Amino acid sequence: MSERWLAPELVWLDGAFESLRGVRVDAAGRIAEIGVVPKGAEREPMPGLALLPGFVDVHSHAFQRALRGRGDDFPAGAGSFWTWREAMYSLVESMDERRLLAISTATFREMRAAGITTAGEFHYLHHRDAAALDFAFDDVVVEAARAAGIRLVLLQSYYRAGGVRRPLAGGQRRFDGGSLDQFWGSLGRLERLLDRSRETLGVAPHSYRAVRREELAELHAEAKRRGMVVHLHLEEQRREVEELEAAHGLAPSEILLEDLDLGTETTAIHCTHTPADRLTEIFRRGVTVAVCPLTEGNLGDGIPALRAASGTRHLALGSDSNLRLSMLENLRWLEYGQRLAGERRGLLGERPAVAALHAATLGGARSLRLPAGRIAPGQWADFCAVDLTHPALAATPPEGLAEALVFGCGDEVIRATAVSGAFTEHRAPWRD
Repeated sequence: MSERWLAPELVWLDGAFESLRGVRVDAAGRIAEIGVVPKGAEREPMPGLALLPGFVDVHSHAFQRALRGRGDDFPAGAGSFWTWREAMYSLVESMDERRLLAISTATFREMRAAGITTAGEFHYLHHRDAAALDFAFDDVVVEAARAAGIRLVLLQSYYRAGGVRRPLAGGQRRFDGGSLDQFWGSLGRLERLLDRSRETLGVAPHSYRAVRREELAELHAEAKRRGMVVHLHLEEQRREVEELEAAHGLAPSEILLEDLDLGTETTAIHCTHTPADRLTEIFRRGVTVAVCPLTEGNLGDGIPALRAASGTRHLALGSDSNLRLSMLENLRWLEYGQRLAGERRGLLGERPAVAALHAATLGGARSLRLPAGRIAPGQWADFCAVDLTHPALAATPPEGLAEALVFGCGDEVIRATAVSGAFTEHRAPWRD
């Protein structure tokens, strides 16, 4: 790919849309410069388009997209997260490599069409043969990401128990991380497989209900020593909290704060039942909290107490089950969930649309430790191009475009995305 200038109508720069700014992309697929396009420079006109950083999805389980149409009827009455898991385990038991590749590729392609250019894939469906602990499905997820052209952070999950002090059973055996030595061996093999220009690794101890407390602490310490990010599910369900309190005398968030040397390497997923004071302390330690509003709504998980937590908020967003894949909807419901719980508006700050966009870009890049999420020199040239000619954005001024996107638009306004400067068009233009 040759170096060239991109010339969109508007560019999202540090919280505002600016006009008359070009973006120079170098041959390596990074942003080299922002400014007025020089005369005579190789130029790619982008009339009617606004350029944003590509969205960063920090928490996906790609295979769960195949649950669409399953697990959302309730013949026995009301369901729960725990009854939904039974449908998920049934899917797991039916999985083979060919099906996993098709599902995962479709998920990652749908992400691209939703403006997502990076997937943080929290991957725990490891084995074709659970008895052999073959980790054969790990390669399939990498192959799917390459087919879709998405940037991948493979968050290799360690999963060892079927619940608090319960063994793995049924489909869960395909999640088994094995011994710590076997798990680190699987990461070593993946490191040799990955293309470092688009693919990186992180460590994901599944949760305190699926990993023993001492093992989770050991995983975190070793990952931190290696400079790797650590992601884990935290307090998604009340039952999970109650079972861990009964076993340890502490809630999962208390164990997290007591056991781990926390910092920016750590991302806690969900925190839907984390008290505001503990959430404040988690933020104070530099931890990112990743919220997945569409999945949390579908599963009836709850709403995290972001509105009540004080101090610095390091927020990111995930698609989780991929039942509905729309980052713009997740942005909207990040704020709307807080409004419904707090019965007030504007609970993410003076401009909640800007805060939500930051969570989907800067916050996600921070969580995955990527040079992305911002249109600035040195960052990956990963972009989301919005069609300003679409009727949903008719007559929207630049100063109100963030609010219009977050609170008034769906994925139909996303015209194209780029990873490392290479654009894929997802929808035809609206102009004649």
